[in-house]
Parts: sequence; C-alpha cells; structure tokens
Amino acid sequence: MVSAWVKPFAEWSAAALEIFGVAIIVAVAMLATISAIISAVHRESWSAVFQEYRLKLSRGILLGLEFLVGADIIHTVAVDLTWTSIGVLTVVVLVRTFLSFTLEVEITGRWPWQHAEKKS
Repeated sequence: MVSAWVKPFAEWSAAALEIFGVAIIVAVAMLATISAIISAVHRESWSAVFQEYRLKLSRGILLGLEFLVGADIIHTVAVDLTWTSIGVLTVVVLVRTFLSFTLEVEITGRWPWQHAEKKS
C-alpha cells in the first residue's frame, strides 16, 4: 500500500532535484557572466575580473553538483535498485565527489578537511 506511492514520489523528487541542480548552475553562470561584464565595463583589473568570475562559477557548479548527486542517490535507491544501477551510481558519485573536492580547492585554496588559517 505504502510502496504504491513511494516510487512515483521518489521519481518526482529525483527529477525535481535534477532540474533544480541544473537551474542553479545555469543561473549562477548567467549571473556571474553579467557581473563580470559589468566589472569589465567599469575598467576593473582583467585579472581580478577573471578570478572573481571563476570563483562565482565554481561555487555555482559545486552547489548544483550537490543537488545532482542527491537526485542520483534517490533515483538509484528508491526507483531503480539493481546491481548495475548501484555500479553506475558509484562511478557517478566518485566523479562528482572528485569534482567537488577540486572545486573546493579552487575556491578556498585548501582541501575540505584542512582547517582554515586563522587570521591574527
């Protein structure tokens, strides 16, 4: 009885998270591009504009990836639980985790498990 609505709800939830994750990446990319154009028009340093642009894009991609991983997990566990889907999920999560870590290094300059340097 309960499982009759769990699978459709999980499918809908996974699709919603995927759409939301992609929307975040697209929206942040557009906003970062607009911000970079405005900064460039105001004749700010090209190097500073480029670094800020990369930082904003990295943050948007990182946030969007978190939603996409969540959607993959929900879909695999609640909708399509097979050994093949678990294998595919494992590879996808590993690749996205690697991307998340490298983006974190790009944004902060340190690995996620390293403590931030204290400013005195």
